[in-house]
Amino acid sequence: MLEVEEARERIFDCLSTLPSEGAPVSDATGRIVAEPVVAPVDLPLFDNSAMDGFAVRATDLAGASREKPVALRIAGEIAAGGSPNVKLKEGRCVRVFTGSILPTGADAVVMQEEVTVDERAANVLCFESIKPWENVRLRGEDVKKGAAVLAKGERIGATAIGLLGALGLKEVSVARRPVVGLLATGNELREPGESLEPGTIYESNRAMLLEPLRAAGALPRSYAIVADSLRDTSKALEEAFAECDAVITSGGVSVGQYDFVKKAFEQIGGELNFWRVAIKPGKPFVFGRCREKLLFGLPGNPVSAFVTFLLLVRPALLRWQGANQVDLPGHPSRLAESLANRGDRRHFMRVHVDSNGEVRSAGTQASHALGSLAAANGLVDVAPNTTLQKGETVRVLRWEWGE
Repeated sequence: MLEVEEARERIFDCLSTLPSEGAPVSDATGRIVAEPVVAPVDLPLFDNSAMDGFAVRATDLAGASREKPVALRIAGEIAAGGSPNVKLKEGRCVRVFTGSILPTGADAVVMQEEVTVDERAANVLCFESIKPWENVRLRGEDVKKGAAVLAKGERIGATAIGLLGALGLKEVSVARRPVVGLLATGNELREPGESLEPGTIYESNRAMLLEPLRAAGALPRSYAIVADSLRDTSKALEEAFAECDAVITSGGVSVGQYDFVKKAFEQIGGELNFWRVAIKPGKPFVFGRCREKLLFGLPGNPVSAFVTFLLLVRPALLRWQGANQVDLPGHPSRLAESLANRGDRRHFMRVHVDSNGEVRSAGTQASHALGSLAAANGLVDVAPNTTLQKGETVRVLRWEWGE
């Protein structure tokens, strides 16, 4: 059996970055940057007011105080989006608003709450001095024209979308999203809503993996349940590989009489790279290639399928798109109770991290137990034959959806 790190590296060795394509900035959240993005303009685009008030010359207010206020004559007004049609002269000020372009000659803005306005006399009484460039947003102070704003391999988040939009960019170069097929195998499986005969169960792994796949940048495509036969499994794999870049199966990857995924994959021309990983849950995991396409064979038990997806499939999909960060996010937290692994494999235990940052087991750790999986929001890697004591600090691996 392979350690999870070795299994992951063997998968990575089989990957070449998917080709790039242009994506509208408005639809690029979660995509992986294929080419560095450089700012085509300064941000801010021009010197502008940081608040509503009056644009002034700082020298005019030197020595201003409550006892000796300075009166400035209002020479005009510039609304946000308006043109600077006034050149500020000595003893004058201009009414401005948040975002208004600074008029020529001005080097500061006095907040309107800090002055007294005499509208009839068109004067403003200022009671304090002001520093040059106070309350002014300077051109390029946020982003300079020509500066790199997104690196190749970076994942585009919602805030980056805001930045790209402010820079006036309509499109960004990103890696193509892989199309990933989902197959579930098993004579015992039924679609939700169907009637159940004795010994049958509802299939849920395909639905469970849809959002994690989308979050990893993939375009998921779900296929019908596959019966436990070599013929049906081979036919289903052929159909899915004809339409997808990768196929994820659940079930049928162990050594039972009705486990046909490995044999069917080889029958259609696929080459197995490895199977079995030294983790719990999820030991019977399969990876292989069919020409330039990939097979990820997950165990049928839902917890095993979910954990192996997080540890092996998710990072592979991100790396395939050229992502430079593929690990699950993690953070240190304090154990509110002990976690014990009495087995001979690393156990990625389901835990729940509460609002105070304390970690508890999410419930029973059996690989079929969806109740405790649904209650979990993280994993803790517990070494073989190890007990982590209450009060210890552990690293919790988190996922970004469904919390």
